[in-house]
Amino acid sequence: MASKKKASAVHTLHIEGELTIYRAAELKPVLLDAVAQESVVEVDLSAVTEFDTAGLQILMLAKRAAVAAKRELRLVRHSPAVVDVLQLLDLAAFFGDPLVVPSAA
Repeated sequence: MASKKKASAVHTLHIEGELTIYRAAELKPVLLDAVAQESVVEVDLSAVTEFDTAGLQILMLAKRAAVAAKRELRLVRHSPAVVDVLQLLDLAAFFGDPLVVPSAA
């Protein structure tokens, strides 16, 4: 599920469950519409349980759309699944958001 919440000038999308090929068609228009309509969009990834390259491509597309439109897209509260993929593919810098890596303890 992707829910929307608007707090002050920041529009927040909360993505729950899978961010995979199985939901790409559902989530792509949600992300792109938010970027087209709002100047600052935060995508809360704390409840993402699975994340694959299709999900990554959707986030990369949304980031590029935001940059092209001179808007801001932030990824926040990365779940362990998201952190794993971003680290594996060395793509955290592409998004430019702080990536907090949980301790191994």
